[in-house]
Amino acid sequence: MPKLNVINVEKSFGDRKVLHNICLDTNDGELVVVLGPSGCGKSTLLRLIAGLENADTGEIWIGSNRADKLPPRKRNVALVFQNYALYPHMTVEQNLAFPLKIAKIDRSEIKDRVLATATLLGLSDRLDDHPAQLSGGQRQRVALGRAIIRKPDLFLLDEPLSNLDADLRTRMRRELVELQKNLGVTTVYVTHDQTEALTMADRLVVIDDGFIRQIGTVDDIYNKPADTFVAAFIGTPKINLIEGWISDGMIKPFRISKVFVPSDYELREIIVGIRPEDILIDPEGKYSATVKSVEYLGDRSIMTARFINQDITLVHDPGKYEPGDQIRFSIDDGHLHLFHKETGISLAKVY
Repeated sequence: MPKLNVINVEKSFGDRKVLHNICLDTNDGELVVVLGPSGCGKSTLLRLIAGLENADTGEIWIGSNRADKLPPRKRNVALVFQNYALYPHMTVEQNLAFPLKIAKIDRSEIKDRVLATATLLGLSDRLDDHPAQLSGGQRQRVALGRAIIRKPDLFLLDEPLSNLDADLRTRMRRELVELQKNLGVTTVYVTHDQTEALTMADRLVVIDDGFIRQIGTVDDIYNKPADTFVAAFIGTPKINLIEGWISDGMIKPFRISKVFVPSDYELREIIVGIRPEDILIDPEGKYSATVKSVEYLGDRSIMTARFINQDITLVHDPGKYEPGDQIRFSIDDGHLHLFHKETGISLAKVY
């Protein structure tokens, strides 16, 4: 299947620039998830690829075709929105067949492709139903089917599961990944939900305020965040970002030996990132803190504790601690993340 190549794309609406020098390549058949907060520009990027908006600068290639020079109908991409966009007066069969009729496909081929698509999506027994007779998950399947049936070169999915309840969203995530792998179509999936991103992506693209902050595998993004934004945006509960400094060869306030910072990097203010799962309650630990709050989640609890003049979050077994308790803890210092205090950029990336 054709690859997507976005080169130095920028987009403004009036005086507001919403995308800054966006560069993105996909691999053949890859599922790339674009993740970021609301209003960061991720849906605008999808609309530029689809041709619903025009880029101010840059190029968009789908395979060997420069797509930004083509009208939307000639790009052979399928865009699925979160609101399904089904025709309420049409049956499932008619909704699936509609894009093929517009393309003037032979009637017998339309019938065969509609049945094959409905069977693939588990909708073969609902072909005579109207959208109002379907559940949210079934309506989403019809919307996906209408995209699949066209045999596009590229799938573009704009938060397609956000209108579903939590249980259905979980099930549809699995179904979407399985469907995408079976079809082998290169896919760009936009979401603000980190759970969707972490469980679905072959690669993640993290965007904030129109800038790509990091591109990488799920493991790269989680364990090697490029900056404090990426570190804080990925992970539940959030990473601890603690004010610190480096002096006498030690990372303070934790008194941990520095491992990759140059010898002349002394007395510099930094941000120390520690994920909650890397803080271990330990009676023999060399750090002490006071419990401020405990959030019970059944199989675990999320604790907030006061360490020196800062709050830290850690995960522990439920039912053992209450606010006001004194605890001792240790740190898995092999998983520390160090960031420049002013820029937020990872020192591992700088050095």
